[in-house]
Order: sequence, then C-alpha cells, then structure tokens
Amino acid sequence: MNNRTVFYILIIFFVAFAALVGFEYFKSSSARSVSNTEIKKDFAEPIIGSYAHDTTASVKDAINFQHSAITIAEQTSDEVIQQALTALASTKPNLITIKTVGANQENILQKFVDGNFDAKIKTICTSLAEIQQPIYLRWNPEMEVPVTLYPWQFQSSALYAEAFRRFAKLTKQLLPNAQIVWGPAGYPGAEEYWPGNDVVDVISLTVNSKSELQATGYPHTKDMTVLLKRKIHRVRFMNKPILILGTEDTNTNNLVKEFLPVAINETEREQATIYATIAPDSAISTPVATRTANPVIGVYDPKQLLLTAEPVKVEHLFIDLGNVEDGLFLKEFTAITARKHDVILTVEPWKDKSYKKGDNVLLNTINGKYDSIFKKLYSVLSNSKQTVYLRFAHEMEIPIERYPWQSQDPVVYSKAFRHFMNYGSVRLKNVKRIWGPAGDRGSVEWWPGGDVVDYISVAIYGLPDKNITDPQKQESFSTIYARKHHRMRFAHKPIFVTEFGVKGPEDLQMKWLDDAANVINNHKEIIGACYFNLADNPKAWGQIAAPDWSINRNTFISFTKEINAK
Repeated sequence: MNNRTVFYILIIFFVAFAALVGFEYFKSSSARSVSNTEIKKDFAEPIIGSYAHDTTASVKDAINFQHSAITIAEQTSDEVIQQALTALASTKPNLITIKTVGANQENILQKFVDGNFDAKIKTICTSLAEIQQPIYLRWNPEMEVPVTLYPWQFQSSALYAEAFRRFAKLTKQLLPNAQIVWGPAGYPGAEEYWPGNDVVDVISLTVNSKSELQATGYPHTKDMTVLLKRKIHRVRFMNKPILILGTEDTNTNNLVKEFLPVAINETEREQATIYATIAPDSAISTPVATRTANPVIGVYDPKQLLLTAEPVKVEHLFIDLGNVEDGLFLKEFTAITARKHDVILTVEPWKDKSYKKGDNVLLNTINGKYDSIFKKLYSVLSNSKQTVYLRFAHEMEIPIERYPWQSQDPVVYSKAFRHFMNYGSVRLKNVKRIWGPAGDRGSVEWWPGGDVVDYISVAIYGLPDKNITDPQKQESFSTIYARKHHRMRFAHKPIFVTEFGVKGPEDLQMKWLDDAANVINNHKEIIGACYFNLADNPKAWGQIAAPDWSINRNTFISFTKEINAK
C-alpha cells in the first residue's frame, strides 16, 4: 500500500467520523430544542375584543385577560412545566395557549391521538388546579392556515379534530372548570377543522397572525372592517362566543380596536337575512341521505354523443342572461324537454344586453336590475312538466375571477342567491333549488340558508389542478368526494354531483368511473350525478391545454350499469 493510498483512506475515515459526530450532535441538539419548555407570560397576541351572536354567552371582561403561551414536547419534565406555570397571574383570568412540538418529521397530531402527550396535559391541569381565576385553554391554534410555521399545520382536518377532542375531554376530566378554546386564525376553510360543539366553549380568531401573513392561497384583505367581518362570518355555524386576538404589531392592534365595533354592527345588520337562516344544530349536521332508488343519471353533452343513452334522465344546460333575452334559452330548454328529459339549469348572471366588464352582477341582482329577465325565465319553467334543478351563480368560492360573481363578499352573494330563488309570488313545484359551489376550501362561507336550497351540488373532476398534467397522477373520485363531502357538513341537504369527469386513456377512465360508481352507490345522500362530456374552456387554463373529459359511449354506459345494478 503506497503513501497516497494511505492518505486517501485516512481522509475517508476522518470525513466519516466527522459526519457521525455531527449527526449525533444534531440529534442531541434537536432533542434539546424540543424538550425545552417555553412560557411566554405576556404572549404577543393580546385579546382586543370579543363578540357573540348570543349575548348571553359572551365572555366578560375579555380584554383584561392575561394571555400566556406554553410550548411542550414529549421530553418536557413535570418539574419544568410546574415551574413555568407558576409565573401565571393569580389576579386575572388566564388565556393559555398550549403548543405541542416534536422532532423533525414527526406527526405531532398522531402522537397526540396516540396518547403520547396525555401525561403532559395532566401535569398542566394539575399545576393550574390551585388558580382561583378563570382558566381558558387554547390548543395548537391556526391549524387551518396552509403553511408549516407549526407542526400541526398542513395536516388532515379529521386528524386535527380527533386530537383536539382528546385534548378537550382529558382537560375537562382533570380541570372541569376550564374553558376550552378552539383557535383558528379565521382563514378560509377554518370550519373544516371544527372538532364539535361538545368539546368547545369559546372560539378565538387571530388578526394578521404570522401564519396568515405567510399564506399565499388567498389575497390578503387590507380593509380591516372587511377582514374582521369575514373572520366572524367563517365561524357563524358555531354558536360560541368569540375572542378577537391581535399580534405583536401595535398598528394592527390599533386598527382592530378601531374597526371591530364597525364590523360587529355590519354583521348584526344582516342578522335577519343571513344569520337567522342557520339551523340551531347546524354545527353537527351532515348532508342528508334521502335517496331510496337509483340516482338520477345526467349529462352535459353539447355534441349529443351520450344523451340518447337509455340511462340518461336529465341534461345540463348552462345559460347566461343574454341567452334568456335573445331566445336561445327557450329554444334549448324546449329541445331538452321534448326529449322528456329533466333539466339541470345553471343560470350565470351576466352578459345581458347592457353588460359591461366590471359590473357588480350580484348587487345588480339584489337591486332588481335583472328581474325582467328572471320573470321571462321563470315563465318558461312554469310551463314545463319536467323537473328543473335550478342552479344560480355556481363555483362562487373559487378565489379567481373567471366569473364576476367569484371572489366577492359572501353576504352579498347569499343575498343575491336568495333574491333569485325567491323571485315570484308562487314557488314552482317542478323546480328544485340548487346551491352550487365547486366544493373547494371555504365553500360554506357562501351558504345562503337552508330555506332557499333543496340540494347542494359539487363538481368532481379528475385532473382539476393546473399543476397536474399527467392523468395517472390525478386524484380518485372517492378521494375528492370525501374532501368535498366533509366541507358540506354544515349544510344539511342532499347532494347532486352536477358536474364530474375524468381525463385520460380509456382504461384509466373506466377505472376512475368504477370508483365513482362505488361511491355514488354507497352514499345515499347523492341523489344524482351528471357527466361533463366535453373539454373545458381553454381560456381558463392559460398556457396549458384545457382538460378534455369526453368519454366513449360504451364507457359511459358501462358506468351507468354499475350504478343501476345496485
């Protein structure tokens, strides 16, 4: 062995040794970083105000609470927790935010569900038992914001809810007088993480939290009154008192103090028209399973390749206001009903003769500008014996501007929806009213009230994401439906899948549709499904080709047989 060989062997040895030492140091330092309990006595999220739809349940003297935060890991000792909590105020009510952390890549929620933190929660509760002032415990907040500032974010909403319920039930056993606080930021989709009425006493909303300022999925709202109204609106299904939390930014906190009374006044102004339509038990509702026969099968099929298939009972027709004015709606509606088919009628409130870009079509609806057009439309419906599934201003929750009713104030949307569905002095018996979100995050912000809705509709497409172009990577019907079904749990109505489709080679389409048939058969809340047999509008897809969901007639018939066989 020559000297050069020995030299290289020594180099390799020392590099390996250094890597091993570094790894062990990293492990020990990581363990130290998560095992250290941190208590912040004056947590930089002061309580700035409170609100309650039911004034008898309001939190008294909330702005004088002391807000503290404690961060714990599995390795945190009882002595450290006890010592940290002795710093809490004994003369003020205490809001305590508990944050659970772990080593890198750990699923902290699953660990909590598995009971790994039970002993730490018991120590916290025991340490707080002697405090005479009210105790409010807030656990792993801002869970709904799609960032990774905290290890419990960007996780399953079902898993979060399960973990929260474990925390709340264990805490109530050990510290019965504690008030349990569910603490979303109030970001779109917060309601998906709701753990249930029985384990929550109070809700907190944080204004301009670090998590929310990092998020990019939705545009930041600069108008403080609008921001506060939207946050309060997002938790309107949960009849719990609300704490409004600020941040370490003094300017933000001052703005919240100034505009919170304005936001509350504007919210209460809509009490009779929007908030009074929410059922008292809506927070624990699910879509209603009412189907007793085979589901209704429909198609959107402008090229008329599938609509003559025997299973088809309903056709989907999209119209704008200009189509009603120029007679095209009457012509197409008559052609469908002549085939003895029912109609899913999606009304898009734009493109009337006077339409110009930038028109606020929702306010125009509320103010009666389109009433003469609605009169003409309803007249056509009243002269038909076919069932009409009437859908108005669909996919309103998607944060884009493909349609002028998207990215709008949900209260204004709801009032416009109610105006359209309540148009006329007599409700038509052949008309079923459909509220039609896509089923995306935050859908129920736009819920207009159960008194004007007979069915919910959602859209389920294989390959709905512009970042996915490989059909093999698209989600299954069952995966998409489970997510959207969960989002509809506050709206106690059956579901009509008024749009669905899949892109790809025929064998992949057949596999995807077999899964769809299985879901439809096993979910009795689905009263119908309508296949979208066309390519999407290319203008909506930018630089990539629009997905084409067209399918072979035999593939479609095979799908319908799978359903009718049940």
